[in-house]
Amino acid sequence: MGEFSYKGRSRDGKLVNGRAAGESVDQVAQRLVATGVIPLQIEALGAVASSVNFEKLGRRIGLGGVTTTDLVMFSRQMYTITRAGIPLLRGLRGLVASTHNAILRETLEDILESLEGGRDLAASFARHPQIFPTLYVSIVSVGEATGTLDKSFLRLTEYLSQEQKMHDSVKGAVRYPIIVMITIAFAVGFISTFVIPKFAPVFAQLKGDLPLPTRLLLGSSSLVRDYWMYSLSVVAVCVFGVRRYLQTQGGRYKWDRFKLRIPVMGKLMYEAMLSRLNRSMAISLAAGMPMTQTLAVIARSSGNVFVSEKIRILASSVERGESLHRSATASGMFSPLVLQMIAIGEETGALPELLDEAASYYEREVDHAVKNLSSSIEPILIVAVGGMVLILALGIFMPLWEVISKAGQA
Repeated sequence: MGEFSYKGRSRDGKLVNGRAAGESVDQVAQRLVATGVIPLQIEALGAVASSVNFEKLGRRIGLGGVTTTDLVMFSRQMYTITRAGIPLLRGLRGLVASTHNAILRETLEDILESLEGGRDLAASFARHPQIFPTLYVSIVSVGEATGTLDKSFLRLTEYLSQEQKMHDSVKGAVRYPIIVMITIAFAVGFISTFVIPKFAPVFAQLKGDLPLPTRLLLGSSSLVRDYWMYSLSVVAVCVFGVRRYLQTQGGRYKWDRFKLRIPVMGKLMYEAMLSRLNRSMAISLAAGMPMTQTLAVIARSSGNVFVSEKIRILASSVERGESLHRSATASGMFSPLVLQMIAIGEETGALPELLDEAASYYEREVDHAVKNLSSSIEPILIVAVGGMVLILALGIFMPLWEVISKAGQA
């Protein structure tokens, strides 16, 4: 047994903190959820024995993980089970027998044992944070408390389906420029290693100074060919240093902020993130979660430190008694149209519905941006490829032109 410190939110949204004993972080989280506290942070105060983590174990032995598609299917099946009034234990046994994903099956078996041991469903889910995020556990917890578990799973199914659609859309948009840039890098490496050295003896016989593009090509080719071990070492050190820097709070914050400012792609990623933020707020408020607890949970699961910090500032403003509209306006995160939706939602009591509409608005903006991405990014790629070809052409042909010119004059 070890001792842990924790911070969390009670069911009414109040911030709570304290210490708890347990054998693992998962066990402490499960106990907190069972008492109505949604854990936000749990830290070990001493060395403790880790409980079995099926997700990490599965990844180590190559079984893969649980995808969003798997979670959508599971949520849909749980909605059917709870909607039909099938007892949870009986329904979960059926899911264990029919689930093909090995990690999810092991996890469901552990959840089944947890339920048989007297724990509630949300507490059982909380034992597996790598599969069930905090938002998922929180909505299930509210559904259990209010007797609307079927509606909670229906909301989660719709939410995760939209998340998967958005993720696939952005992933497809990013894939094209990445493939082009990788192809360019391989082409440059191939030319520097195999093509340019063929011209080096010819250039060595030329009298006089070589043009600057030629000297650059020969120098880069020599560096790649003769000092490749040192080059790889420098690259490895740089990659290691950058990764260590990105693991710091300040480094991660600056990198996440930079990603959202990249031309074309930054706006696309930012609007996709805002769509997720609004949809998360909509599903949480519709399930009955307090606003402050909703914002605290979303801040932890945004996946971007820069955006998380903005959400925490927004949550602090709401905790001080400011309206969501005023706090959102001060954050500078949302467009005027979405701010109007939030204002009307607060005035009419239909905030979840209008937040969902705001998420759909950003989703349409992302779809439009993805469709126009080719026309926006192709000029940049054409300039990059053209610049590379120009440097290669000048580096190779300028000395030859000079030789031909001198021969003609002679």
